[in-house]
Parts: sequence; C-alpha cells; structure tokens
Amino acid sequence: MAEVLLDSEIRLWVFLPIVIVTFLVGIIRHYVTVLLSSEKKVEIQKITDSQALIRSRMLRENGKYLPREAFHMRKKFFNDEENGFFKTQRREVQASNPMTDPSMMTDMMKGNLTNVLPMIVIGGWINWAFSGFLTTKVPFPLTLRFKPMLQRGVELSSLDASWVSSASWYFLNVFGLRSMYNLVLGQDNAADQTKMMQDQMSGAAMAVQDPTKAFKAEWEALEICDHHWALEGVEDDLTGTVMPPDTIYIKNKFD
Repeated sequence: MAEVLLDSEIRLWVFLPIVIVTFLVGIIRHYVTVLLSSEKKVEIQKITDSQALIRSRMLRENGKYLPREAFHMRKKFFNDEENGFFKTQRREVQASNPMTDPSMMTDMMKGNLTNVLPMIVIGGWINWAFSGFLTTKVPFPLTLRFKPMLQRGVELSSLDASWVSSASWYFLNVFGLRSMYNLVLGQDNAADQTKMMQDQMSGAAMAVQDPTKAFKAEWEALEICDHHWALEGVEDDLTGTVMPPDTIYIKNKFD
C-alpha cells in the first residue's frame, strides 16, 4: 500500500477551519438556547417523591455499611405497615398528552431549532465545501470496520482505515469539543451535544409517571432486603495486619 502524504495547506484551509467553525457554532448555539429557553415549573411534590425513591434505593445498595439499628430505623420509616412513607402516601395519576401541551410542543420546536438545524446546515456546508479531503490520521492502526465512520465522503477501498475525512472530522469535533465548552462556558452549557443525548436517554429522576406504582415496587424491593453488616470484624483485621513498633525496630536493626 502506497504511503499517503498530506499537503501542508490542508491544515490551514481544511483542518483548522472545521475546528473553528464547529467551536463557534457551539458557542452561538449555547447563547441562542439560553435566550430561547423558558422557565420550567417543577412541582415540589414530584421532587419529594423522586428523592424518597432515591433514598430508598441508596439504603438497599449501601445499607450494609450502616449499623443494624440504623438500617432498620430507616427501613421502618419507608416500610412500616401503619406509618411507613410508601404505605401512607397516595398520589393521583395525571395523564399528560404532549401533543395537547402547547409549552411542551414549543420546547420541542426550540430544541430542534437550536440543535438539529445547525448540525444539518453546517454539516451540509462542510460536506459541500470540503468534500473529498483527508484531514488527519489517527496515531494507531484501525480495522476496516472503522472506515465507514472515519472516511465519509472518501470511497477508497485501498485507503488505510486510520485516515479521517473532512466530513468525519466535523462529526468528531461536534462530540469531542465538550472539554473546551466546559472550559469556556462552564459545566452546564447548551453546546455539549453529548450531555444532551445522555439526558434524553437517561431521563431525569423526577420524571415518575405513576408514583403509586413506583412506591409499591420500591416497598417490595426494600421489604425483602436484609441487613448484612459488611464491616463486621474490621477492627480485628486492621489490628492484625499492623506489626508492633518493637518488632519493626528489631527487624530493621538486623537487616
């Protein structure tokens, strides 16, 4: 396979412009999102319910590090037959249809305007202006499975999979500049596409559709959870591994 050499002008007229344009578009998208964002009303009751579920889950997962009395005291707060939180709390399910909520439809339209549209426009412009260019090469070998991801717009079967085309370099910058955005704009910024995708996939913890069913499921999970003291005998283990000072001194003296 012949060695490919890149012209130094590609660095100035293709490589760096794609990085700069992608970064500036992210900055603009952040401020446009801040200007178009509307204040969301959050009900205190939903936050209380979500935090109670989180506390119960943490008790099930980390209760082994609590003393037995402290574990059963917290378990009784949630699962007591008469006064337990999961037994006494009742919530009415309010079915919400996103198609009939004007504010939700407006937020979806704003999200598409600030996220999807710039990616399509800038991606199309880069694909048109810099089509067919190779921009860089990753410093390690890759298999042929990476060619469709790293060499979009360059259909050469004999080309090494380590080379990156201009279109693929743009998408790598879209999801790879999050550290720069965090440095310039702070942690909670609207320019980080990766964070937005993670929030959409995971969802917020307070988005509990039916709190009554969630309380029942958590009550059943906590009811069958037993306490197993994970730190039993830890004092003996710690004192057994530490040698007395006199022993260490004699050993060092003879050594």
